Formats: sequence, structure tokens, C-alpha cells
Amino acid sequence: MDPILIVDDEEAIAQLIAITLENAGYTYVTAGDGAAAADLIERRRWALILLDIMLPGYDGYTLKDYIGDETPVIFLTAKTAVADRVRGLNMGAQDYICKPFEPPELVARVEAALRRTGRGKSVLTAFGVTVDPENRTVTKDGEPLSLTPREYDLLEALMRSRGATLYRDALYERVWGEADDETSTRTLDIHIQRLRKKLGWKKEIRTIYKIGYRLEKRL
Repeated sequence: MDPILIVDDEEAIAQLIAITLENAGYTYVTAGDGAAAADLIERRRWALILLDIMLPGYDGYTLKDYIGDETPVIFLTAKTAVADRVRGLNMGAQDYICKPFEPPELVARVEAALRRTGRGKSVLTAFGVTVDPENRTVTKDGEPLSLTPREYDLLEALMRSRGATLYRDALYERVWGEADDETSTRTLDIHIQRLRKKLGWKKEIRTIYKIGYRLEKRL
């Protein structure tokens, strides 16, 4: 899969986006101004471009015109006015995210844009388990497994972030789409236990005490 291009002149924001994408299993390249971004866009293919609007040199709207419709674009900007959102979407952007944003929401919107444009990861594999995101199917050593929708979403989230620790609240919000609380923490723990049992993964999904869970890269 081609990398994602992050175009943002705020170093702290670009770093947060980069860490968020890396934890979700994506590769990326960053550009801090419009001219640098234009050079990178010209040189290679990108799976997706996360594009700020207020940039030194060429602004985000100018870059979107330069990119055209060949590469999907998500505007990620502090410009919150309805007119700005409408303009961005009318230019053909896949989505428009206002800063500040929550990392799970960013990942969800990136994945949705990649699916819509046929650029998502084809399959995910770990410890003999294969997940096909397009068809939402799971196999273990070639044999199909039956998972509930929540179990599937939880497994896909863990596999996309393999090797990274996922905080409980972020993982719950990513799968259930709502804020974490005491009840939801128990719900998450039960789903993890059931997932371990169905997959035969006793050690593969590691509990990180008082933090969350991690799918190991190797045992």
C-alpha cells in the first residue's frame, strides 16, 4: 500500500497525525509547506493526502486543484466555518475534519476514505489469522471463524495497530463509537476474553496493566 502524505505546517499537529497513523499500521511522509507538498505529490503515488488549508506558500485549496481527483484528499484544518467545509467538499475532498480532532476519529475517517476509493489494505494477517476488511471475514489456518460484529471490529482494530498499545478508552471508542466508562470497560474486557478464546490466542493479545491491550508482533 502506498504511504499517506501529511501536509501541515504545525509540527506538533503533524507529529500527532503521524503517531496516530503509525499506531494504526500506516506508513506516512510529512510536508510542512505547500511547495514541499507539491514536489512530493509530483514525484510519487499516495494512498491518501491529509491536507491543511492554511499553509505557507500554496494553500490547501490551491494544492487540491493541483492534485485533482486522482488521489483522495481529506482536509484537516482549523477553518471551521460552514462555507469552508462546503468549499472543500465541493472541490472533491473525501472528507473535512476540523481541528482539534480525536485520534480514533481520524483513523476511522482515513479508513473510510480508503475503503470508498478502493485503496485500503487488502488483508491483515497475524499468528495464522487472516482478516479481509473488504468482506469482513476471518479465517484461522484457512478455516473460517464466526465472530460477532463487535468482535470483528475489535480484532481489525488490534491488527491494524499490531505492536502498538491501544488505550482502553481509544479502543472502546474506535469499536463502539462512544465514550469509555466503567461499564464499557467491563464490556471491552469480556470481548477481549471471548476473542482470545475463539482465536486460540492466550498470549498474542497482551493486557497492558491499567492502560489497554496490544496485539504482539512476535511471541
